[in-house]
Amino acid sequence: MGNLAKFLAASAICALAQPSVVQAQETGSGDAQDSDARMRAEPVLDAIVVTARRRSEDVQDVPLVVNTVTAEEFAELNIRDFTDVQQLVPGLQLGTSSNSFGANAQIRGVNMEVAASGFNNTIEFYQNDAPILPQVVLQQTFDIAQVEVLRGPQGALRGRASPSGSMIVTTHKPDLYEIGGYVASTANDIGTINVNGALGIPVIEGVAAVRVAGIFAEDEIDRVTTIYPTFEGRDPFARSKGGRITAVVQPTDWLRLEGGYQRLDRKRRNYDQAESFSQVSDLLGDSPVLVTAGDRNAIAEDARSSTETYEIFNWQGQASFAGQSLIYVGSRLDQDIASTESLDHGGFFRGFEYYQNTAGGAVATSHEIRLQNEEMVAGMFDYVVGAFFRTTDSNNRVFRDGPITLPAAFGGGIAALTQQDIFSASKTDEKSFFGNVTVHIGDATQISGGARYIKFKSTNEITLNAVNQLDPADRSLLASTPLGIGLNESDIDTDKLIYQVSAQHNFTPDVMLYASVGSSFRPGLFAVGDFSVNQSPLERSFQQTDDETSTSYELGLKTTLMGGRMRLNVAGYFQEFNNYPYRVPGASGIGGVYFVDYSFDQQSQTINPRVNRFNFVSGVPVEVWGMEGELSLEATPDLNISLVASYADGKIKDGVIPCNDFLNPDGVPDSPASAPSLGELMGVVGADNVSACTVNQAASNQPRFSATAMAEYSRPISNRVDAFVRGLYSFYGKSGGDPTNAWDSVKQYGLFNVFTGIRDPQGAWEVTLFAKNLFEMERVTERSLPLSSQYQTLPLQGFGPTGPIFGSPQNASFTSTYTNIRMTPPREFGINIRFTFGAR
Repeated sequence: MGNLAKFLAASAICALAQPSVVQAQETGSGDAQDSDARMRAEPVLDAIVVTARRRSEDVQDVPLVVNTVTAEEFAELNIRDFTDVQQLVPGLQLGTSSNSFGANAQIRGVNMEVAASGFNNTIEFYQNDAPILPQVVLQQTFDIAQVEVLRGPQGALRGRASPSGSMIVTTHKPDLYEIGGYVASTANDIGTINVNGALGIPVIEGVAAVRVAGIFAEDEIDRVTTIYPTFEGRDPFARSKGGRITAVVQPTDWLRLEGGYQRLDRKRRNYDQAESFSQVSDLLGDSPVLVTAGDRNAIAEDARSSTETYEIFNWQGQASFAGQSLIYVGSRLDQDIASTESLDHGGFFRGFEYYQNTAGGAVATSHEIRLQNEEMVAGMFDYVVGAFFRTTDSNNRVFRDGPITLPAAFGGGIAALTQQDIFSASKTDEKSFFGNVTVHIGDATQISGGARYIKFKSTNEITLNAVNQLDPADRSLLASTPLGIGLNESDIDTDKLIYQVSAQHNFTPDVMLYASVGSSFRPGLFAVGDFSVNQSPLERSFQQTDDETSTSYELGLKTTLMGGRMRLNVAGYFQEFNNYPYRVPGASGIGGVYFVDYSFDQQSQTINPRVNRFNFVSGVPVEVWGMEGELSLEATPDLNISLVASYADGKIKDGVIPCNDFLNPDGVPDSPASAPSLGELMGVVGADNVSACTVNQAASNQPRFSATAMAEYSRPISNRVDAFVRGLYSFYGKSGGDPTNAWDSVKQYGLFNVFTGIRDPQGAWEVTLFAKNLFEMERVTERSLPLSSQYQTLPLQGFGPTGPIFGSPQNASFTSTYTNIRMTPPREFGINIRFTFGAR
């Protein structure tokens, strides 16, 4: 907390010192100076308008916690990647998966992993009021108008049910009367080039307008390079190109139509960062090459690569009549992704890599129609009623290599390369009907209640295409296994009623107390990745969970003080989950649980066991206690300060989870430094194939406490130019990380960004010099168990007339002296130039 305290103290000193400067100005000569000084001595915070309750309201009137990031903050803080929003919203963590097929978000003490959840997220994402997949949002940003982060259960009023919150992204719309737009460019010392801009034109003044926006961005991601550049030694890079066109037509006062199309193409090539395990433990000895976190190195010989294409169609219509509004919102998302990654995570083979190639696509469509009042009904009622429909259709194809080596006596080289051909398909169909009524009791009290009935269906199937090509005799062999030919199938048909009730009372126009109770629901989770053909009942139970339900209770206070110069909001909450889908941390070699994997060998027509690992899932009970607070202060006309803080303590309560428990089989998860042998693992798990543990542990790997402090000080240096300096400090408390990994704890740390420059007083242009992670804080934020490589080897059985005789391939593994890590971003120094004009 040392740096945070220093930052706040410096801000407070500036705030206390500033009035004397104003006073000195007021004593200057001239009525104009006195008038200007008096005007500058009475600052007021800008109102923040949000649409959390499906109508425009001041955020101080909404009975829930809403954090906003405005277009000005995106520009002033040089937010280029959407995941950087987490630096402004404590308790929120955002990130995309390493293979680009999913995204992760955490808030209010629980995790979310969309890659395994069948598009049912802990946090739901929306763009221009339509639901959207998080991996589409968590990209390079351009022409964003505002982001609203709604905390707590959502769904009674908007789109889809989500237990922890919603993120609502709104893009700029064209102005019907005025040409306007902007151009912004960023460059830094670590290879970033980012140019984006927009232009809006009224085609028919007051009736129709069009806005076109676009972006080109290239950077070096996390700057991680490999120590073994066998195949290619280039620096990592990500290149994004995108554009959006939005049209608005308003032929009459009662009818408004909007439509938009967006396309984003992204290409990425990067390495998974590694660190010598000796940095945290001496169990495995020294690495062949010492790698520290500060080196930003990898041990893979070839990079991970991916290409992504997203197309988004969005259309809306609003008709107003008799004080009511009928609103329709529709959307379609087309997603195509392909990725290649090395499977030799432990670096066992030098000069040779074997890969997993994944290609997939998804189509998601949604429709919502709702009716709501524009004028209060009977002088005391507001209402919203509507229906929501959404379908998704996704397909993925995975080609996974498997090396077979010669015996060590023959050099141990590659004898053959097998390949699994895995196909997965998922379809969902969701329908819901919702309504909400708010009763205004006088000018000071409101009671609001709403509900949504949800009907959800999904089908999920995973097959090995090689299995489908076998002759009937081989197929009958697999059909006798518990799993059968299909390998993995899941059908979900469920429904649920969720609700939200709140009451608020304004003791004065500037002091409001509220209380709310809300429920949420998510269909069961279906995990993809265990392709064993001989799964036990316990093993299968760790691949699909029952429906999750949760109930949240919240009490909050919102105040506007000092004549509008200060906002102070606090809230406390408790949320209880049943069947929360806990997933073992890690994927793609970063983690998971060891289990006995039975694979079918077509050549020998046998089913062979081997040691493998997978991040299984299980439904567990979870309780979360938390508090959130926000302070905004316009200290002087030249200095504004804000502080946002979050505390969330989420714990699994007597939950049964898949675990590593072969070191000391006592029902407590182990932290193994190396993979077990097949005999060692089978001796513990028996016919279950995997271990289970009953735990009371953290439900999230994020820190319990986090906070953000921001301040900006500006002064005119001439009639046409203002100078400014602004700072952003993001603090993250200590975290236990993965509770089943003894080496994954994270110490507290903070990231300090500073921005300084000059600008036009009216906002027409700004030139900013910036430093991000100014003090070059290097902290490992996630660490895996030691990396390993899985392969097969041919046993030598003797010699015949034509040479050596080999037996059927036997499974083997190699444990390296390295772990995969994730860490804080590298320090960067850069410049941003921005021009705006007209209706911005």
